Amino acid sequence: MSRERRDFIKNMGLAGLGLALAPELAFAKRRAKKKNDGKVRIAFVGLGRGSTHLRNISRRSDVIVPAICDINPGAIKRGQDILAKNGHKKADVYSDSEYAYKDMLARDDIDGVVISTPWLWHVPMSVEAMRQGVFVGVEVSAANTMAECWDLVNTHEATGTPLMIMENVCYRRDVLAVLNMVRNGVFGEVCHARCGYLHDLRHVKFTDGEFGENARGEARWRTQHSLLRNADLYPTHGLGPIATMLDINRGNRFVSLTSTATKAKGLSNFISKTKGKDHKNANLDWKLGDVVTTVIKTANEESIIVTHDTNLPRPYSLGFYVQGVDGLVEFDRGTQRIYVEGESKPHAWEDANKWLEKYDHNMWKSHEAKAKGAGHGGMDYFLDNAFVEAVKYNLAPPLDVYDAASWSAVTPLSERSIANNSEPQYFPDFTRGNWIKRERYFAIDQKENVFN
Repeated sequence: MSRERRDFIKNMGLAGLGLALAPELAFAKRRAKKKNDGKVRIAFVGLGRGSTHLRNISRRSDVIVPAICDINPGAIKRGQDILAKNGHKKADVYSDSEYAYKDMLARDDIDGVVISTPWLWHVPMSVEAMRQGVFVGVEVSAANTMAECWDLVNTHEATGTPLMIMENVCYRRDVLAVLNMVRNGVFGEVCHARCGYLHDLRHVKFTDGEFGENARGEARWRTQHSLLRNADLYPTHGLGPIATMLDINRGNRFVSLTSTATKAKGLSNFISKTKGKDHKNANLDWKLGDVVTTVIKTANEESIIVTHDTNLPRPYSLGFYVQGVDGLVEFDRGTQRIYVEGESKPHAWEDANKWLEKYDHNMWKSHEAKAKGAGHGGMDYFLDNAFVEAVKYNLAPPLDVYDAASWSAVTPLSERSIANNSEPQYFPDFTRGNWIKRERYFAIDQKENVFN
């Protein structure tokens, strides 16, 4: 490593030390012109999934939406309709090219931006926003390669501009209840967890048998990843919640992983059945194994099994399972069961619902009514609210750039492991050693009052 490279890393580490340790900071690089009207100004890039964020955030009386950006005219119209329905003026539109977002982010009247675009645009847009001093909320996964993970961290530390990974499942009601159980010692010391993304996406990846430029929706871009990459392409819905339970980047961290992929037959089989064996997409060389299994080891010696399963017929599940020295819980759609030693009948599962109700998080107990209709069973309300409140009060986000980098790093590391016969791969320490000192911050009651 060159001396210049060592000096750069050292300087970035010093610049980011305060950001890595302190939850509440005055971010010097924020450059939006402040007005004494009590309003926070949020812009939006991407109005597919982003329309849900826009709908939730524009319902707030303390938010102004000065600008929206999307190259799809239909998405722009949808965005303007949402704003009008919620009593906002028309937003300025940026849509003349794929790089129109740069002109929008150069404005001096934007406090924060929500980025909900195809995956390959997440990092370029997030980096540009941070360089412009605009607080970033980026959809999942945040990054695709290890270099991109470091781009997010390095830009944050160089500019002082915060980034929040918009992982809504961390705010799911049962997830927060189990988080409470873990923190209250219901299962004793946790040793093992399982999670994943088990979602039949065959109809999402193909519209009438097509994908790419001539397709609609996510088939225009998402399917290409399955054609070219053999990896856990979408780890954060399952892994994010488990990471909060295990205090990853706050007294613990991911150390290494191994990954294994099955054969890739599901997509070809689907096209053959629905469009015929002679269809042009029926015999493509799909790289993504139908089931990708990753095992992560942490610094505190827990193990986590993460499963990616999107090409085979199945009901939706994130497959949550948390096990400690005093018991375990398995919870997701169709499965809510628990065993707690000394409380449950020996060697017998019991229904977990009474436990979930007992440990229901205060955010949900206090604000359930506000969450109704917010998307994904209400968890989107808490996610979007946390982002806006962090921007408004200049706070470090509860799910930050170090979380974005470490959770997203599973994709390139799993790809490398699979390509090398399941060889172990090692996570970089994106916090540069500060994970040892960083304090637990997500869903802490005494701090969570601002996120309500």
